[in-house]
Amino acid sequence: MINQVLLQSPVSIYALGGLGEVGKNTYCIENENNLIIIDAGVMFPEQGILGVNYVIPDYTHLKNVRSKIKALFITHGHEDHIGAIPFLLQNVNIPVIYAPKLAASLIKHKLEESRVSTKVKIVEYNEDSVIEVGDFKVQFFNVTHSIPDAFGICVDTPHGRIVTTGDFKIDLTPISEDISLNKIAKLGEEGVDLLLSDSTNAEQEGYTQSERSVIDAIFEVFSKAHGRLIISTFSSNISRIQQIVEACINFKRKIVIIGRSMETSISVSRQYGYIKVPDDTIITPDKIKDFKPNEIVILCTGSQGEPMAALSRIANGEHNMIKIVPGDTVVFSSSPIPGNTYSINLVVDQLARVGANVITNSVFSNLHASGHPSKQELRLMIKLFKPKYFMPVHGEYRMLRLHAELAQTLGIPKENTFVLANGDTLELRKHTIKEGNRVPVDNIYIDGKDITGLSTAVIKDRKLLSTDGMVAVLIAMDSRTNSILKKPEIITQGFIYPDERSIKLLNYATEMLNEDLKTLMKSKVTFGEIKNITRSTVGKILFEHTHRNPMIIPIIMNKNEGKI
Repeated sequence: MINQVLLQSPVSIYALGGLGEVGKNTYCIENENNLIIIDAGVMFPEQGILGVNYVIPDYTHLKNVRSKIKALFITHGHEDHIGAIPFLLQNVNIPVIYAPKLAASLIKHKLEESRVSTKVKIVEYNEDSVIEVGDFKVQFFNVTHSIPDAFGICVDTPHGRIVTTGDFKIDLTPISEDISLNKIAKLGEEGVDLLLSDSTNAEQEGYTQSERSVIDAIFEVFSKAHGRLIISTFSSNISRIQQIVEACINFKRKIVIIGRSMETSISVSRQYGYIKVPDDTIITPDKIKDFKPNEIVILCTGSQGEPMAALSRIANGEHNMIKIVPGDTVVFSSSPIPGNTYSINLVVDQLARVGANVITNSVFSNLHASGHPSKQELRLMIKLFKPKYFMPVHGEYRMLRLHAELAQTLGIPKENTFVLANGDTLELRKHTIKEGNRVPVDNIYIDGKDITGLSTAVIKDRKLLSTDGMVAVLIAMDSRTNSILKKPEIITQGFIYPDERSIKLLNYATEMLNEDLKTLMKSKVTFGEIKNITRSTVGKILFEHTHRNPMIIPIIMNKNEGKI
């Protein structure tokens, strides 16, 4: 019998990441006593955010309710679903991580590489697993995606059933497991209160092409390439890597693996039989010279134009073992993640400059099949689950909105569809859903491996510095006599070129600030008031003459203290 206290408190569903963006998927289901997390992903920074390796969710809310956290469930092993686990573990205690076999192994490698000292129990699950977590019962169903061992998750709560599809497509000729359409239909027949569904390809009509359709294009590239082949794809796209391996075996080419994440993914996948390749097909980079160019395939990371990835370093001549030579063909077997097009184009252009023949995915070279569902697959998933309420996830705003509108055409009332932002909450009570209060969210920017990260405010400061520069204002004063000892001094960096005109402007700003400070200090003032009037006076003058807003940093030197 269900505890009456639990029936009085609703079940909350919300995302800390994954809504309005492609990446950092982190979804939570919470009630009075329990909280489970589904996925813990990273997002890679957009162009122009300098010095940042990853973007992760703000875990402030999880810290505030840490005593409720019972488990983390992982749908599959892609970085936008497991990449933030090392940072999550160093912020809150996760009693147990439930993950498919391949994802579990990738997580263990990730924690070892990150040198995370926190010990966590990792338990593998499969489609037959049923896991009781406090008041929640969790079960799973196979989906097809671009990585083996991908699952959707069904959570039964005291107030109703919640299902998330995870990342999926309905591929009837998959490289790995079939999607469990029978189990999906059975769950739908039993009743689904809320469906969370992948929205990444919600703009595309029809069906996403099968992964098997790519093999013909790959074989064609192999047959036409007379020199070395350098192929870049996602290191976690195990299905694609297996197809490339099959082509290498067929065309009698040796494989050179470049990039740490690629080496890890292939090693783990071979260990579990997801990638099948003879040992003598893989060689180390120092053995390349022992083979003809048309006997070599270099498989590397960097298909998204990441500056520090292997392909970018090869393109820029910075890789210590691989250099582009005439006759090389470079293949991008992926599509751009939103926001990465500019970075990819820079790498493509540089590869062309140094003499490579570059082939990217297009209607003429079908080198990539998405792992996400197009509209017909989205319709079928909704038809099978028949949810009462619908919440699109995993996509930018326009994708979420289109997915919600699609659900409405299938009979789900508009008021039962929810296009939410990270932090927005739904409350499920007795099979009825309404919107609840927000939880705090933010983007945390990871600089290196520092788990504290950088807040959005810090990134705004960096952008400000990169566009408008910095102005430091040095103020010497004596707090005992409440007086300015000398005129302020203004020093600029990255703001204006020090020519005659700009020197006059800075001198004028100095004079105006000096007068304002004298007026202010006719009565007792605080350091905060001095800093505020400095920013106001100098900022206003500089904007009037340059239409730019540099970061203004007042520096007060107090004679009384003998220090700044």
